[in-house]
Amino acid sequence: MAVFLSTYVNKVDRKGRVSIPAQFRQSLAKSSLPGTIYLWPSLNHQALEGADQDYLDVLSDSLESPDLDADEREMIETFIFGKLVPVSLDNEGRIVLPRELAEFANIGEEASFIGRRKTFQLWEPNALKAHEAALRDQVVRKDISLSQIVAKAQRGAAGRAGEGA
Repeated sequence: MAVFLSTYVNKVDRKGRVSIPAQFRQSLAKSSLPGTIYLWPSLNHQALEGADQDYLDVLSDSLESPDLDADEREMIETFIFGKLVPVSLDNEGRIVLPRELAEFANIGEEASFIGRRKTFQLWEPNALKAHEAALRDQVVRKDISLSQIVAKAQRGAAGRAGEGA
């Protein structure tokens, strides 16, 4: 499964083509369908979500869980799988942004790519800056730190390991 890291801003040409960041392309080369990415409108933001085939396979398998609420399954199937568009990378590492998706995210002359580990997002650059500023305010307000997140995850893992004993 590809891993997407960092943030990049790339130009969108008149034909709607945009270069996929080199780090993303390197990661995509390791996926089961290396020349294709999948894009869909974000459920939570005026942005696009993107992933490789391997991530979509995991997501699809997750929808089979009996623990998943039927309404949640319906939403994911309709708004992710029903709206996603496969796009192929050309020989120069570019994709053509589907017009409907670009309009949804208000992407014009530039697109910001932000890695989110197993997925990535595409934003209109100023909208991403505003989103990041709002998130930073939340981090400060909630006094979130990486050490707290790691400690919480380790406590959870220790608890799960104790359940199996």
